[in-house]
Amino acid sequence: MSKNDVRMRGFLRRTPVPTLLSRIDQHCPRLPPEAIPVTEACGRVLAKTVSAPGDVPHFNRAAMDGYAVRGEETFGASAYNPIPLQVVGQSLPGKPFAEEVSAGTAVRIMTGVPMPQGADAVLMAELAEEVGDSIQVTGAVPPEKHVSKVGEDVRSGDLLFREGRCLRPQDVGMLASVGIPEVAVVRKPTVELLITGSELLAPGAQPTGGQIVDSDSVMLHSLVKRDGGNLLGIRHLPDDREPLRQAMLDSTAEVVIVTGGTSVGLEDHGPTLLSELGELLVHGIPMRPAAPMGFGLMGERKVFLLPGNPVSCFCAYDCFGARALRLLGGRNPDWPYASQAVRLKTKISSQVGRIEYVRLRLDDNGAEVLASGGASILSSTTQADAFFLTEEGSEGVAAGETISVWRYD
Repeated sequence: MSKNDVRMRGFLRRTPVPTLLSRIDQHCPRLPPEAIPVTEACGRVLAKTVSAPGDVPHFNRAAMDGYAVRGEETFGASAYNPIPLQVVGQSLPGKPFAEEVSAGTAVRIMTGVPMPQGADAVLMAELAEEVGDSIQVTGAVPPEKHVSKVGEDVRSGDLLFREGRCLRPQDVGMLASVGIPEVAVVRKPTVELLITGSELLAPGAQPTGGQIVDSDSVMLHSLVKRDGGNLLGIRHLPDDREPLRQAMLDSTAEVVIVTGGTSVGLEDHGPTLLSELGELLVHGIPMRPAAPMGFGLMGERKVFLLPGNPVSCFCAYDCFGARALRLLGGRNPDWPYASQAVRLKTKISSQVGRIEYVRLRLDDNGAEVLASGGASILSSTTQADAFFLTEEGSEGVAAGETISVWRYD
């Protein structure tokens, strides 16, 4: 048994959580850019700052349905003193009026359509009464009234979005409006899930006998997508050394996530294999329920060893694996959860030297600790509204104190 083989010997030492986070940050630099169509860019992270290549709008356009007129010709118009103008045409979307609006004339116009030459204002339809091929103007409009000028939305050369921005639906709409066909975004990190456990059934199966249904892959699939990863595949493997070894060697993903087989049992092969095939940087941390997790490298490939128990798997990924994916993808490495200050209704107990991942239920009166907090009790997360991490040097938090929690929703 090698010195790196901790099976049936327990953890001789545990790596402090700040050290693990530092190593993840060190080995997960932002990936290089790729160019994609703007129509596919929502949710992606800009790799380069973008400026407007032209004005929006690039023509003076009507900001109201009505009539394109020469504004000064409407001065003095009222219901008691209507001014007649001859309607000489119409300007519609995709079919603008091509001639000039000369003195004494008007053109029927729709919102967003280019202003015809000669016209400098839009008379609202409510201020005009059609009489044959003319209108009676019953209210005045000054020049430039109800007209969107060139560059009113965006001027050529304006800074649109800075490098590192995660593009929202309205952002990609803006990029399209200025005529940008494609943008440079940070490439998504590729991920493969290796789910180990001879007792596991495929998701959707019914548990029977001593077998249980794999829930880890279902959770991780959604979490990887949330954190901007490109999931290449999910492989289910028995608790045997050779299949896991071959799967780790065969993977082409930039991030490999192994669940199960990460602790100190006889069939926990992940840590020793990672030591042999690459470098096991961390194995075991002072955090419950993620204590047996590991992190290391196989060349440039990042490998996370996550516990198989679902709450432990969820916690370890959310605290550490998710950070790696977001860093690689150019995203904010912090949790994508909103924080909230709440008053504790029940105390939180913690062991000095260990971080506790505490699940909480919230109501109008504060927060209470969920009693079922084991690593395999997945309902402790589904029934919880938020979570809280104790400090490693703390014995807990007394009831009545105010703490900052992270909301799951």
